[in-house]
Amino acid sequence: MAYKVIQSISRNAIRVLQSQGFTEWSCAPGEPGRAANPLLKLSVKVTVECSHEMVALARYRGSFMALEYKDYYHILGVPRTATSEEIRKAFRKLARQYHPDVAKNKTTAEAKFKEINEAYEVLGDPEKRQKYDALGANWKQGAEFRPPPGWNQTGGWRTRSGSQQGEDFEFQFGGTGFSEFFEQIFGAMGGGRSQPSQRRGFTGAEFPQQGEDVESDILVSLHEALHGSLRPITVQKRIRCDRCGGSGSTNHRPCPSCQGEGQTTKIENYQVKIPPGVREGQRLRLAGRGEPGVGRGRSGDLYLRVRFEKHPDFRVEEGGLFHELDIAPWEAVLGGNVSVPTLEGKLGIKIPPGSQNGQRLRVRSHGLPTKEGGRGDLFVVIRIQVPSQVSSAERTLWEKLARESSFRPHD
Repeated sequence: MAYKVIQSISRNAIRVLQSQGFTEWSCAPGEPGRAANPLLKLSVKVTVECSHEMVALARYRGSFMALEYKDYYHILGVPRTATSEEIRKAFRKLARQYHPDVAKNKTTAEAKFKEINEAYEVLGDPEKRQKYDALGANWKQGAEFRPPPGWNQTGGWRTRSGSQQGEDFEFQFGGTGFSEFFEQIFGAMGGGRSQPSQRRGFTGAEFPQQGEDVESDILVSLHEALHGSLRPITVQKRIRCDRCGGSGSTNHRPCPSCQGEGQTTKIENYQVKIPPGVREGQRLRLAGRGEPGVGRGRSGDLYLRVRFEKHPDFRVEEGGLFHELDIAPWEAVLGGNVSVPTLEGKLGIKIPPGSQNGQRLRVRSHGLPTKEGGRGDLFVVIRIQVPSQVSSAERTLWEKLARESSFRPHD
């Protein structure tokens, strides 16, 4: 777990505990102390030497790492009261502007596009947006963030505690497409957790036991889903400190190796192969990259669950690729030729006369790869748009049409 060390705090030790939400504690000279935070349900061990100078060494479990706050409303340029449609339009406008395929500065645009994508991932999902809004409106973009007391925290480090040898293991990922802030807040929604192994159940070093599997998300673009790619990811593992055995202290002082945290960080770099035709929700397996086994048991596996990156022009539903095409009323009535985007570029299609709102036009073999090895179809969904304002000349024409047309849908 993530530990925080409070040391050499004169007389203010209790105030420090109070500031962290602890409401119960006890101490006696030379005896271990106890502190509890009932709101956050933290497991706490506190050693307090009660004296006139009162020195406290407190180590507690919890995921209170300072993060850079992401103001998703600020990123999309919308107010907190924005409607779902306003958020969608803001995303599409910014995504088209910063999409790496069209931007001149690819590196800068890619980082900005990921940030925009993450903001829409949250604000475009009612459940995630509600959870995000619950954090409050007083945070500023880029400010240091810590979850407020009492917040229902389900994200954070990908953690598995209470292993067969009493060790705690933590995993944090880089290169998956999500920021640390997103993973901290929405980790439980998007994965990043250990999967209990059914093979565990015996205790004692004489029984080899396989390590737990670990699962997280990886953000995959539609172009990667079409062509495949090789993605580098970084895994930071928080493991027990060998020097202090996880206690956080040596000779009654903070351990110099782990700075009193009881854990050290191990960084590993992997290459993840994303195959062409990968599907939303599919899990990519990295064998032996999960938690270490007990005894001589093999390590668990690391699973990365695929989540498709939001795209300004397309959406994916049940494996199908969809594009919404806005057309004018006269185009719907008369038909015509228009250009639509595909994953390979622009393509001309024909709008049939009498097209209806919501009608789907199939563009064969321009969708995502299928399980059978071919290409799926692209579906162009017609959205008939009505002008909100018209000139005097246009109004005259509409009035003439209303008088002469025999079309009366409400009769």
